[in-house]
This record gives sequence, C-alpha cells and structure tokens, in this order.
Amino acid sequence: MAAELLVIVVLPALLALAAGWDLASFTIPNWLQAALVAVFVVFALAAGITPAAAGWHLLAGCLGLAFGFSLFALGYVGGGDAKLFACVALWLGFHDLAQYVLAASLAGGALTLTLLAVRHLPLPAALTGQSWLLRLHDERAGIPYGAALAAGAFFILPQTEIFRLAAGV
Repeated sequence: MAAELLVIVVLPALLALAAGWDLASFTIPNWLQAALVAVFVVFALAAGITPAAAGWHLLAGCLGLAFGFSLFALGYVGGGDAKLFACVALWLGFHDLAQYVLAASLAGGALTLTLLAVRHLPLPAALTGQSWLLRLHDERAGIPYGAALAAGAFFILPQTEIFRLAAGV
C-alpha cells in the first residue's frame, strides 16, 4: 500500500511541483530533487526492491546525471533540468529509461515549438500583470524543460516496472 501511494500520488505530485516551479521561475529547487531521491529510497524499501535492483536504479540515475550535465554543459538544458532527469532515471531504472527519453523528448519538442509560436503573439493585456507569464513569454528566455521531463514521466508511468511493482502485479 505504501509503495503504491508513493508511485501514484507522491511521485506525480513532486513531478508536477517541479514542472510548475520551472514554468514559473525557470528553476527547480534542489530540495525538490532531494525529495525525489528520498522518496525513491522509501519506495525501494516499501516495495521490497532487492539490493541488486536498487543498484541498477542507482546506476541509471548516475548515468542520467552524467547525460543531463553533458546537455547542461552544452547549454541545451538548465542545471535543474539535468538533475530532474537524473531523479526520474533513478526512479525508472534502465527498464523504462528508453521509453522515458523518447516521451520526454517528444514533450520537449512540443513545448519548444508551442512556446516559440506563442512568443511571437502579443500577450493579452489581462495577463501582463503576471511576472512569471512575462518571463515565459519573453523571446530571449529559454525553455522550461522540467515541464517536458515531468510530462514524459506522466505519459509512461502507468506502463512502467515501478508502477507494476507498486501495484503488486
């Protein structure tokens, strides 16, 4: 029951918070990523993940961090995005990582194209009082990729190994 609650409620809530925070401020706070790691540890214990399987999840997270920071070093994503990717890789492990990368990439492409198109349109006057919307609408601003990373996770979560494990299937 605890493992199920963590995967169905807590993980999505933390990812939604990360996405919202990134959309509003172009940052994802470190405490949020630390919470994702801590909740994974609790999940692993509650779900009875073997030490070997937990090690593979940890390796996936470490490789996700290396990949994410490579993209950060090249200027493609922000540091918070790189860390968020690593946290999701930790949760998914290698079993579902390829599907996640595909889903997050497609969500990122859609988000990028949408923001680029919307940024060429004038912001309605009723929305100009919202500083976070002004930042998001600014043509010089980057793309809050944390929202795409969260969307990719939401899209594949019901088909993942951790979801089946939490549900006891």
